[in-house]
Amino acid sequence: MATPTTAHPPTWPGRPNLSDMESFWRAPIAERAAGFAALREREPIAFYEEPQFSILPTGPGYWALTRLDDVVEASRTPSIFTSGSGSTSITDMPPEFNEFFGSMINMDDPRHARLRRIVSRGFTPRRLSLLTEDVHRVATQIVDDVIEKGECDAVTEISAKLPLAIVCDMMGVPASQYDFVFDRSNIVLGAGDPEYVPEGSDIITALLTAGGELAELMKDLGRHRVENPTDDVTSALVNAQIDGERLTPDELASFFILLVVAGNETTRNATSWGLHLLTENPEQRAAWLADLDRVTPTAVEEIVRWASPVIFMRRTLASDAVLGGQPMSAGEKVLLFYWAANRDPKHFTDPDRFDVLRSPNPHVGFGGPGPHFCMGAHLARREMSVMFRELLTRVPDIHATGEPQRLQSMFINGIKHLPVSFTPGRRSS
Repeated sequence: MATPTTAHPPTWPGRPNLSDMESFWRAPIAERAAGFAALREREPIAFYEEPQFSILPTGPGYWALTRLDDVVEASRTPSIFTSGSGSTSITDMPPEFNEFFGSMINMDDPRHARLRRIVSRGFTPRRLSLLTEDVHRVATQIVDDVIEKGECDAVTEISAKLPLAIVCDMMGVPASQYDFVFDRSNIVLGAGDPEYVPEGSDIITALLTAGGELAELMKDLGRHRVENPTDDVTSALVNAQIDGERLTPDELASFFILLVVAGNETTRNATSWGLHLLTENPEQRAAWLADLDRVTPTAVEEIVRWASPVIFMRRTLASDAVLGGQPMSAGEKVLLFYWAANRDPKHFTDPDRFDVLRSPNPHVGFGGPGPHFCMGAHLARREMSVMFRELLTRVPDIHATGEPQRLQSMFINGIKHLPVSFTPGRRSS
């Protein structure tokens, strides 16, 4: 078993290289935490050369923000720290590529505001209320499917299934397509991992192929819903008009890719990390089990903080600026390292400790304040709350029996596989 998360991380020698996939991003989590801690203390806004990605040209470098205050300030100043040049990639991508894979998170106002305004029509209070009922139903079925076995892969058989089913169901994608969507979204999220895109493959081609297949699935569904509307979100989006505008087929497809990728990974990876954390910290499991109703809200927030499934988002300076005392120039890239900000000792006591009762907990696990704060945060919290309640009441001794198999990525703090064991039980019906 790994070193408990309550232990203090080791001291990082020298200056950690955030652009080195081998030495930094594949290091143990405690070493990563120590590296970011060293930066916060010695060089909280540090400049780095860009890593080399596939056949893409290496860019001019980026500023790395590691303090919570700086990440929050950049987030709430979108007119200076802009998203239109790309939020999810350090490397500059063609605008069409950014919008295809990132939808509104790679846009600035007024285009961002327009798209978000139209999309919000698909997430009315009534529809969100119906989604809550769906979350309970799906979570119960997920546990039913594994409860008699006594062991499973927590990622593929538990964590990944709930958000995938909810997103697909709310969009009207049939269950027969769930595996297809799961496989393609893994490629989009894990293009740098050989499990999803084998070494030697053309990563850009793999990304475009997977994204294109997801886009065609949604375009076909959208065309059908124009003529045959139902009560799903796709019907609402293709038929909604705001000031005479509606989503184009390309915008609908891009939003669907955003949903199945960004709307999937937070719940999936936070839930997986949560099971790992409860295994390493049995006293926290006991505290949670002792009062599920009271502890679940704070436990979910703490899992999101500790896991920080999205490690960073990028911004590009629209003008010269000074942040945290550091002058920056127009056109320069800035990476908002949420993972580091969520361990800032100025705002989190004993930040490397997992504490299900932590309060206050001003984490930026769903992004910083401002127009790009995750619009699915409420749903993600609901999914995690219901999933953990289902697990802790029906298989309370569920625990990891091996180390998390981590995704090879500096963008997503993901877990690909996590073996778990528990006392077998009975299906709910």
